[in-house]
Amino acid sequence: MNPVLDLALTVLIGVLLIGGAFWMLTAALSMFHARDSFSRINVLSPATGLGLPMIVIGAFLQHTRTSGLDPVVLVKTLLTVLALIIVSSIASNVLARAAYLSGSPVDPRTAPQDLARAPGEGEQEPHSEER
Repeated sequence: MNPVLDLALTVLIGVLLIGGAFWMLTAALSMFHARDSFSRINVLSPATGLGLPMIVIGAFLQHTRTSGLDPVVLVKTLLTVLALIIVSSIASNVLARAAYLSGSPVDPRTAPQDLARAPGEGEQEPHSEER
């Protein structure tokens, strides 16, 4: 392999792995500052939606660099990244809904407080068009 290309690939792999680890560490440290369950759920989204896919792609590139391109590993990697992105967004919505329905308290400093209003409070009547 061309030494310049090998160096570029090594740097790319390092950036992906360290970047993914950075997102995971940032999310873990941010959990200590989250005030309520909704904030904690929100903190996890970048880690699972960005950090883990970066680590998986970095591991795939390292495997490809050392062992050559394997189509099975490529398909597994693509499916894993796709699943992480889809499952991450769906899971955060499901967890937030479960926390809301279970009556989990919302921190008063959290803004906006759309979930803290009683159902129907603040809603406006639909506009009717009379001609």
